[in-house]
Amino acid sequence: MKVQVFRGLNILLLSLAGLTLSWAQDRSSVINSEKHAFRLATLVSGLENPWSLAFLPDGRMLVTERAGRMRLVGADFLVEPKVIEGLPEVAVRGQGGLFDVALHPQYAQNGWIYWAYNAPGAGGWGTALARGKLQGQRMTEVQVLFSMQPKTRSGQHFGGRIVFDKAGMLYLTLGDRGDKDRAQKLDDHAGSVIRLHDDGRVPADNPFAKRAGALPEKWTLGNRNMQGAALHPQTGELWTHEHGPQGGDEVNVMRPSLNYGWPVISYGVNYGLGTRIGEGQAKPGMVQPLHVWVPSIAPSGMAFVSGSQFPQWQGNVLVGALRGQMLVRLVLDGEKVIREERLLQGRAGRIRDVRMGPDGLVYMLSDSSNGALMRLEPERP
Repeated sequence: MKVQVFRGLNILLLSLAGLTLSWAQDRSSVINSEKHAFRLATLVSGLENPWSLAFLPDGRMLVTERAGRMRLVGADFLVEPKVIEGLPEVAVRGQGGLFDVALHPQYAQNGWIYWAYNAPGAGGWGTALARGKLQGQRMTEVQVLFSMQPKTRSGQHFGGRIVFDKAGMLYLTLGDRGDKDRAQKLDDHAGSVIRLHDDGRVPADNPFAKRAGALPEKWTLGNRNMQGAALHPQTGELWTHEHGPQGGDEVNVMRPSLNYGWPVISYGVNYGLGTRIGEGQAKPGMVQPLHVWVPSIAPSGMAFVSGSQFPQWQGNVLVGALRGQMLVRLVLDGEKVIREERLLQGRAGRIRDVRMGPDGLVYMLSDSSNGALMRLEPERP
């Protein structure tokens, strides 16, 4: 395939197999936030509903597209026209498809890449976890480590975020699959965080591992649909956010065996009707969220700010918003959210993923049929 490159003073466009690289930061467009002035640069456009981003040590990036494709993006932001082959079958149904991608903490030594996806099986489909090693444009040594049970034919609420903790344990978020009562069942994977060893084995100290009738992978219960997850840089604990029903999006810290309440308690209401869900907003024995959004912003993607590029944002949480089409910055005092700033409203589309790059810059993916990889770059005085 012949590649055409057009050069301009500030714009580089590359047409490659339907993908357009657009490295064209608008030098006249400075965005002023409360703590930092920055610019929004579009690095790659033409991605189809991109879902997740991971950085390889050599400067390349892996990007997943919900339609079941994993792509390589070069350090020069050129997209390989050939998708990565060798992935297990992905069931593209409703909100389901290819989700998160993450590198093993010791990737440089072992080469393992992990991804979450909607897997077909008896009864329908559901979120699964696999790993493999990238050889050229193909995943090799592929292993399916986990596949949620039971599977159904619903097209909703898959979760799908992957996080490793400092001990190398792996956490995968699972939605309630559009059937809210499943989130309170110990014999059902739906509506929970699961915790595994990096090879898929169940840790002996998982909270329900020895409880009769419970699925041993479960770490929490009572979660609706967590599409953001990140490890707190100081405490090492897993933080997540989840979608609420017509309001009531939540930020939580995930701790073993805790019940986060869905659908018994919620700050959201029934769609269309506006009526109360369950028993209200609180109940003894069920966790209260650290932060709630009413009305809903439809959060997706989550990152703690680190590195030296945005020093005034250090330790803040960045959350993408689909419905709100913005980036939300949360300022913390311990586990208390003391300030919220809304950025990029209507300027970056439906933000699906947020990542801190190895260069200390903020990277984002916009979710659309013409989705983009974008980057926030601080404005230098």
